Amino acid sequence: MGGWEGGIRVPGIFRWPGRLIPGREVAEPTSLMDVFPTVVKLAGGTLPEDRYNTSASILNTIFLRCCGRCLRCWRWRDSIFKVHFFTPNFSPAGAVGCYDTSVCMCHGEFVTYHSPPLVFELSGDPSESRPLSPDTEPRLAEVLERVERAVTEHRRTLTPVERQLTWAKVLWKPWLQPCCGTFPFCSCEESHHTSRMPGQNYEM
Repeated sequence: MGGWEGGIRVPGIFRWPGRLIPGREVAEPTSLMDVFPTVVKLAGGTLPEDRYNTSASILNTIFLRCCGRCLRCWRWRDSIFKVHFFTPNFSPAGAVGCYDTSVCMCHGEFVTYHSPPLVFELSGDPSESRPLSPDTEPRLAEVLERVERAVTEHRRTLTPVERQLTWAKVLWKPWLQPCCGTFPFCSCEESHHTSRMPGQNYEM
């Protein structure tokens, strides 16, 4: 779904008799970055110390989606605003996936870059069908400025690590191969292309 809310607001069901309260609903979005450390802790394991900055709180406050190494969209978990730097060009027209190419790629004619980025107000427009403009949202410039500062700060917290999912490492290990795009089109196309606001590089 390319970062659209339809691909994010997917229900998850957890059952743990005696530990989880039946019928409880949690509306806050989560990701595997939330689930993985939780499951590791419950299993009595420990997280690798060379790739998780446990002292940083930024992952508890932001929700972002990337395509390859490029930042696709951003929002704070407690914010009503969501920002898209680029969006996929689904095919055929009107589809919600990349059926003509089998894989949703992150560059060139396969995406549309937005300058300025698209901004949506999720509480009133969860389908993200009405991009905000200065006429409909007086705070638009402030939102974009705050996001640009936040992205810059976030990139400062990133520490490069060895690429663990190169084809040389996963070719004979299908259980390690990432699945991107619309199932069953499980493949990922990484690119060095970026999405930009003036003066800002969104490659992660």
